[in-house]
Amino acid sequence: MKIFNWTNIRLLLMFALVIFLYSFTSQRNEHRKLVKSEVVFTDDNDPFIQRETVNKLLIENKKDATGIEKDKLDLNKLEKSINGNPMIEKSEVFVSIDGVLKAVVKQKTPIARVFDESGSFYIDYQGSAMPLSEEFTARVPIISGEINKENKDELDKLLRFVYDDEFLRKNIIGIQILPNGSLKMVNRDFDYAIDFGKTINIERKFNNYKAFFQKAVADSSLYKYKNINLKFTQQVVCTK
Repeated sequence: MKIFNWTNIRLLLMFALVIFLYSFTSQRNEHRKLVKSEVVFTDDNDPFIQRETVNKLLIENKKDATGIEKDKLDLNKLEKSINGNPMIEKSEVFVSIDGVLKAVVKQKTPIARVFDESGSFYIDYQGSAMPLSEEFTARVPIISGEINKENKDELDKLLRFVYDDEFLRKNIIGIQILPNGSLKMVNRDFDYAIDFGKTINIERKFNNYKAFFQKAVADSSLYKYKNINLKFTQQVVCTK
């Protein structure tokens, strides 16, 4: 039986042709220049950084993306450059089939604003410092008092709890850290102060507060109180 018959030869030629065309196409594609660049925010409602600022990082301060060849791109380097911006939590950079260099960007989420001797900054959802933005001001609780190694983790947990709860996010506008580590809170619409106590039993205390608030709103008694004490997990103590 002949090994190299006409059918086998045709198959080999076709296989070689496919490899050649694939290599040729890939090489041409790599040397093609980009069509444009595009920045997409996953949370475009509150832009803390301008799209143009991210785009400059994406095209590495070139005039535009059309002067960049695909094979000259280092996507990992571009992602690191964008992620290095203090307003950005993470990004994903890729080139689409039609030659668009695209960055999908998730901004940091501020959950509180701190005032101290060095100035003012946000605390983001991950517990990291985030600078203020010239583009947008977040409506988040104002934190006063000392934040240190002993109270930071529990304070971050409490701030995330407030942010994740729609009622608390609208209601709590200020948190003071007292020298003994207890917290005193200010609400948006009423004159009373909230003595929260230490950052323990957070969920239980806030559930007690929400239950009290709903009842007090119903009988219009919220205007009578000057202080709401949540230190005791079994009850809410109110002072007129």
